[in-house]
Amino acid sequence: MSGAGEFAIDVTGVTKRFGDKTVVNAIDLQVRRGEIYGFLGPNGSGKTTFIRMLCGLLTPDGGSGTCLGYDILTAQALIKCEVGYMTQRFSYYEDLSILENLDFIARIYGIPDREAAVRGSLERLGLANRGAQLAGQLSGGWKQRLALAACLIHKPKLLLLDEPTAGVDPKARREFWDEIHRLSAEGITILVTTHYMDEAERCHRVALLAYGNLLVRGTVPEVIGLAAMTTWSVAGAGLSALAQALKGQPGVEQVVPFGGTIHVSGRDGPAIEAALARLCAPGQERTKIPSGLEDVFIGLMDSAKDNYN
Repeated sequence: MSGAGEFAIDVTGVTKRFGDKTVVNAIDLQVRRGEIYGFLGPNGSGKTTFIRMLCGLLTPDGGSGTCLGYDILTAQALIKCEVGYMTQRFSYYEDLSILENLDFIARIYGIPDREAAVRGSLERLGLANRGAQLAGQLSGGWKQRLALAACLIHKPKLLLLDEPTAGVDPKARREFWDEIHRLSAEGITILVTTHYMDEAERCHRVALLAYGNLLVRGTVPEVIGLAAMTTWSVAGAGLSALAQALKGQPGVEQVVPFGGTIHVSGRDGPAIEAALARLCAPGQERTKIPSGLEDVFIGLMDSAKDNYN
């Protein structure tokens, strides 16, 4: 029954195959009500397929569980009524105005007082003065606002946002995330996929996926700790030559330019330290620093097994 339990999403072993390829492999996930949960992973990792199973657009080939208290295998129509899904690509009518698009969505959901619902969505997302503007004339940031307004018009309990800030400027991204946190404070649960590490760090918890497999999950500090990465920063002259020399050394998994330094990371701390001691020239200063989420993300992705093989 809708509204039951602590978790908005509570699924076990969710699996999806297309032919002989498993694109989502036995994923377990619990997302608390009102939580912002970040899904990270490269293109092709299964994030979108997983989201579509949650909102009733695809039926899992294996696994079980609930979304908003409804069974994901048998109550897909009920789930759709209480979920707002924002796709990767802008999916509204570009030859209709903002207001006309929102009115159309309100008709689809059978909202009794469409005029009030449309007006409320326009005002909430700062679109009231642009209602007559054609959707096709909007910039990326304003299209994003329209898409979010459309997702919210039927007052969903869960938002599924698939790379919602791709292609928009930093100011629009920040404003979007401010709105996401306001929605979370109102009790709406949000599952969001992103490639931006700064956005992932704004989530309450995150999960990292690669090639259909869930690699690690938890708060950002927990994920960083579970990965057990060691990172050193090296400053000084001749860093380009040092970076080339370090690549392929035992323990060295990443060598990344970072402003006037290079960052050297891996999961074998003693081996990295030995490589640096051996290869750093006089005047090149090395400092051990905390690993970041991006270090962990890239390290885990590099070691994951491609499901195309």
